Amino acid sequence: MVANPNPHWTVEEYLVYEAEGEIKHEYIDGGIYAMTGGTVNHSAITANTMIAIGRQLDRSNCSLHSSDMRLKVSEFRYVYPDLSAVCGQAVTDDHSTTLLNPILVVEVTSPSSMDYDRLAKRDYYHAVPSIQGYLIIDQHRIFAELYTRASIGWLLRQFSDLDDAAPLEMLACALPLAQVYRGISFEDA
Repeated sequence: MVANPNPHWTVEEYLVYEAEGEIKHEYIDGGIYAMTGGTVNHSAITANTMIAIGRQLDRSNCSLHSSDMRLKVSEFRYVYPDLSAVCGQAVTDDHSTTLLNPILVVEVTSPSSMDYDRLAKRDYYHAVPSIQGYLIIDQHRIFAELYTRASIGWLLRQFSDLDDAAPLEMLACALPLAQVYRGISFEDA
């Protein structure tokens, strides 16, 4: 992410700027940060994940949203996850550009976002009451981390084998890593 030189944007200024702009920005505590492009692996892993989950949601009331859908994670923070899911009716802002009730969010790591995804974004997502799961998928190796909300706090499970499947109980399905990493070459990563 690249910071914009104006460090003190209001939420209203950000939303107007974002609606008029051609590239996406995340808004964090008055600063806006341009979202950079992804790699072939990042794009393919995201698409594979959307297909693998989407096939299992055909007869459910849950739906998936791509990285075009912004999430409001607090009064002064708006982010773009790689993928998000909603069960039931999607609740959005007045312009239908900001999702307010995701149940699952997915991030595919990039070298520039790895720490951000695993630390700051994890904390942002954990603070959203509707989010029941946060899945982080590595694009450089077979590895995924799934945080799920439990009565005792957040539970972390890690998966590192193509035979593993991340249980997405909030969607009543599982995500096989073999499908996530289908066609992925780590030599180019």
